Amino acid sequence: MKHHDTFAGRIFDYLNYAVLSLFALATTVPFVHIVATSLASEREVLTKDFILFPTEFSLNAYRIIFANDRMVHSLLVTVFITVVGTLINIVATSIMAYPLSRKDLIGRKPLMMMLLFTMLFGGGMIPTFLLIKALGLLNSFWSLLLPGAISVFNLIILKNFFQQMPDGLEESAKMDGANDLVILFRLVLPLSLPAIATFSLFYAVGHWNTFMSAVLYINDAAKWPIQVLLRNIVMLSQGWLDNPEAAAEQTTSPETVKMAVITVATLPILCVYPFLQKHFAKGVMLGSVKG
Repeated sequence: MKHHDTFAGRIFDYLNYAVLSLFALATTVPFVHIVATSLASEREVLTKDFILFPTEFSLNAYRIIFANDRMVHSLLVTVFITVVGTLINIVATSIMAYPLSRKDLIGRKPLMMMLLFTMLFGGGMIPTFLLIKALGLLNSFWSLLLPGAISVFNLIILKNFFQQMPDGLEESAKMDGANDLVILFRLVLPLSLPAIATFSLFYAVGHWNTFMSAVLYINDAAKWPIQVLLRNIVMLSQGWLDNPEAAAEQTTSPETVKMAVITVATLPILCVYPFLQKHFAKGVMLGSVKG
């Protein structure tokens, strides 16, 4: 008899459903509130403390955001950074994780110690800025793509995942004349799609939310990612509170603009998740058992 066929098993399942439903509400309600507030009128935002469904719809906050001539350009810049950066991340991480997964690699342990050292200690903001400047990467997209090309945490998990693959697969491929690169790109990576999809999502979210690096290294406004531009829009809307004449000309509140900014910054990358969900659920824990 299965556990869910018994009375205690059914009670346990119902409790699980109840707890999981509460957690789902706890994570969903705040985002619903943000979207609802961004669509509410100024009067409703000022009179209600919490909005889940606006009774007076208004798109003024989104008109303010997309009235900026640089909005579409910044979106394209962010898409470029996200796509190219994620591709660089996955290729670099895979190329380094695969040899480290081979136990016969000479110097494997010292290399791992060096990688672990970077997880505990970093140069800091100013030394990193000076390094980027010395390399001639300032005001370049490379300053946003190269410094974080490899996440050591993701590298270690991917290395452990590669180690779980049967040695017979690689041995048979070598007998057919395949070299290490052919084995990696034609055998190992296709079998690692759940892990690759998971890390692609992690890297893509990081690139989409690029903010501090862009503020530090990018001076040209034409190269600003969406997060930097949205920050400026929020600061502009906040300035209405200090300027009564400017505030009188506006038809929406700074709070509504902030919520609209959060929505615009979150929804695009959120739409990517359903396409990776089937791989993400399977790959998020892969490679985390063996050392």
